[in-house]
Order: sequence, then C-alpha cells, then structure tokens
Amino acid sequence: MKIDLGDLSAFVAVARAGGFRDAARLNDSSASGLSDAVRRLEARLGVRLLNRTTRSVVPTEAGRSLLARLDPVLSEVDKALDVVNGFRDTPAGTLRLNVPMSAARLVLPSIVPRFLAAYPEITLEVTAEESFVDVLAAGCDAGIRYEERLEQDMVAVPIGPRVQRFAAAASPDYLARRGRPDHPRDLLQHACLRGRFPSGAAIAWEFERDGERLSVNPSGPLLVQIGGAVDLAVDAAVAGTGIVYLFEDWLRPYIERGELAPVLEAWWPRFSGPYLYYAGRKLLPAPLRAFVDFIKKEESAR
Repeated sequence: MKIDLGDLSAFVAVARAGGFRDAARLNDSSASGLSDAVRRLEARLGVRLLNRTTRSVVPTEAGRSLLARLDPVLSEVDKALDVVNGFRDTPAGTLRLNVPMSAARLVLPSIVPRFLAAYPEITLEVTAEESFVDVLAAGCDAGIRYEERLEQDMVAVPIGPRVQRFAAAASPDYLARRGRPDHPRDLLQHACLRGRFPSGAAIAWEFERDGERLSVNPSGPLLVQIGGAVDLAVDAAVAGTGIVYLFEDWLRPYIERGELAPVLEAWWPRFSGPYLYYAGRKLLPAPLRAFVDFIKKEESAR
C-alpha cells in the first residue's frame, strides 16, 4: 500500500494540535489542505483516524495507535533532513519561538534584525504570550523564560540583559496632585494601575532596599491582563491616572522624555535576565542551532 508521506505528516500535525486551524497555523499551511490530506489518508487506509466535531478533533483508537508509531518515525525523518541541511552554506528553514511579551518588546528587537541579516534563508516565527505553555507541545523549537519559569530538563542559554529591574512611575501631574510615596506601603493609599496573568493571578509589586524585601498588593482604577494590554496601563499612567509598575526598560523612554517620573527608585528590585531554552538533544534543527550559536556569540562579546 503506497501512502503519501505528506498525508501522514498532515495527520500527525492535526492530531498533535487538536484541530485543523491550529495545525495550519503552526505548520504554515491551510486548514483545507490538511483536511484533504487526512481524508485521502483515511480513504487509503479504509479506517477513520480522527473524530471531528464543531468543537474538537480527537484521534480515534486507530488514530492513536498510528500516531504512537508515526511520532518516532517522522522525528527521525526530520533529523535526517536536518543533517543534510547542515551541509548547506547557510542554514535554512523555520525557527519558531514562544516568548513573553516583555522579551518581544525588550530583548528581541536588538537581536532579530541582525540574526535574520546573517541568516537570510531562515524564517523566524515569534509567538508572544504570557500563559507559559510547553513550547514543544505548542509546536515551537524554543522559548524565552526567566529562571523561575525554566523547566529542569531543558537547556538554558542567557539571552539579553543579565540583570533587570522592576520600576514604579507616575506622571508629574499625578504626583503633584496626590503626593509622592516615601515607602512601598504608602502605595496602599494611591491609585495603582495593576496587571494580572491570563490565569487570573494578580501581580504583586515587589520592592527591595538594604536587604529588606516587601511585597505589596495595591488597588486602583485599572487592571490589565499582562500582554497586549500593558501599554494601556502605561498610557493611563502618562495621562495622570495612577502609578504603574513594570520593567524599568519598558518605562525608561517615558521617564527620559519627562512623561513619567520615577517612584520609590531606591526600592526597585533587581532580578536575573531571561534565558533562551530548548530541549536538550544532540541534533538540533539547523535554524535553532544557528540561533543558539548566534546568541552565545553575542553573550561572549558583552
């Protein structure tokens, strides 16, 4: 029985992603094309592989059995093709990264243009989100995370600034009206513009000075989900609505322009910078190997 390898790959992609649209997005293809490929495969095999509903796509028992056998086989095919890729003058292919919004905003802009200029045959796909997904399960090659979010069985390579700070700031107008807090506990009497993770967990405002560490949970008129809505909190702070707490590098341009003024600067806490992390294995895909080597070279030049 002659089976098209592309149809098998389409089935695996859809089964892993749990749907045709998600599989199409992760594999740079069309949902209709994947659907046609799976139908051809099912017709050729004479058995249903996926149960499809309007809400989900789930492998049948036959589909699960086939998937269990195909996963290692297709993984070996990918490795074999990538070995050939290593003989090219320049690596080619797609590199998929899953990163927090802060890394997309503060870390990658100084790296990505130079990396793509150095490797013109590599396409970089970046997904910025705050849900801390399993990068491999999400179809990504690597991610950027901070130390407390790193998984123990992953390889971690420093990327970007090695020390960062959280900062609090407010507009000069707000501070003129409400006064300047002298201690983190004073924030409980101020209008604070807060953030929370997609999980719903609110972000505590942490401070440190001379070995003393404090965590404050202030209240205020605005609560935004960490991610794309963060800029709304910054804009509200600039407009005089309240005090914002965010990465110093994010707020620094507003401070330098005089739109925001530092608040409790002596208390701003330091923390370790982010890491590029990926599954530890000997044969990395060529685009990922090129990116890892590029980052390591950047770090050694600091």
